[in-house]
Amino acid sequence: MIGDQGLTAAVIREIDRSLKAHELIKVRAFNDERDERESWLDEICGALNAAPVQHIGKTLVIWRENPELARERKKAAQPPQNKKAPRRTKQQEENIAAGKTRRRPR
Repeated sequence: MIGDQGLTAAVIREIDRSLKAHELIKVRAFNDERDERESWLDEICGALNAAPVQHIGKTLVIWRENPELARERKKAAQPPQNKKAPRRTKQQEENIAAGKTRRRPR
């Protein structure tokens, strides 16, 4: 929340901390001047390398991608790696080497 003292360094640090944890946050600005809220939104986004999403009334919505979370999402979206072949017994290996393999009926 941006209170009576306006946009202070402590508020910017807290916004930065929240963006690292959540990527998308809402900031409540207790000010009746729309132009001042717009300037705060621009200042926050410029200082923290974030993107403004929305400004509705006294609520500012800000987004910044977290590289760690992006890597996790990318890793989760990748198809699974090729599975290893099933382990065989010594007898199965000898049968394969001797050409004595049986095919399973379908």
